[in-house]
Amino acid sequence: MSLQVAVDLTSGVPPYEQIRSQVVAHASAGRLRAGDRLPTIRALAADLGVAAGTVARAYRELETAGVVTTRRRTGTVVARGAPAVDDALDAAVRRLVTTARTAGLGDEGVLDLVRGALLAPEVPSPEVTSP
Repeated sequence: MSLQVAVDLTSGVPPYEQIRSQVVAHASAGRLRAGDRLPTIRALAADLGVAAGTVARAYRELETAGVVTTRRRTGTVVARGAPAVDDALDAAVRRLVTTARTAGLGDEGVLDLVRGALLAPEVPSPEVTSP
């Protein structure tokens, strides 16, 4: 599978975070499935024009989050049980993006809307309850 990742070096978001979030998005949307191999650190760094350490940090954070696993000989692969989004939620997100773009917002504007919604007190966040 060819991993479609882009890095905007002019963005305020660090390149490693851009890589990490895009890999999570691909896994969540089902474009990456358990067992799919990610490019090597060196290959992805060369493709994106970033330092190998930047990609290595993104991969480390993905591994810490359980999205990927890294092993000698097999490289970095999407982990079993990586986060997946159901079809209804995926459709809702696509509607949000389409509506926002129709309203003239760019990618950063859409992300700002989502970040603002996540910080709003009326949006419930999942809570861990103990039995």
